[in-house]
Amino acid sequence: MGFAIASTTVLAGEADVVGVNVRAESEGTFRFSVTVRHDDTGWEHYADRWDVVGLDGTIYGERMLGHPHVDEQPFTRALGGVSVPEGVTEVLIRAHDKVDGLGGKEMTVKLPDRG
Repeated sequence: MGFAIASTTVLAGEADVVGVNVRAESEGTFRFSVTVRHDDTGWEHYADRWDVVGLDGTIYGERMLGHPHVDEQPFTRALGGVSVPEGVTEVLIRAHDKVDGLGGKEMTVKLPDRG
């Protein structure tokens, strides 16, 4: 006699960065507008942050996302006042979710001339 177990678990996958806009602010800081796509399923599994990271691994900025975006996909959120040292010309933007952590699509962007 055999039996089957059915699961209704929906896999949301990893959070992907699908767009980035960056502009220079005053004082040599930058403002990042980042678009993330993730199949948020609710409070248990959603994209909960994105990071601005140097190519050497230094984290320059972190934008926390305080709630799921189940009905808003993809979604864009901004973070200003990100200080990046002189000489750094590119940064990596990566997203994180509550279950899978890091690992989705990342984007490397060139920084504009400093304001």
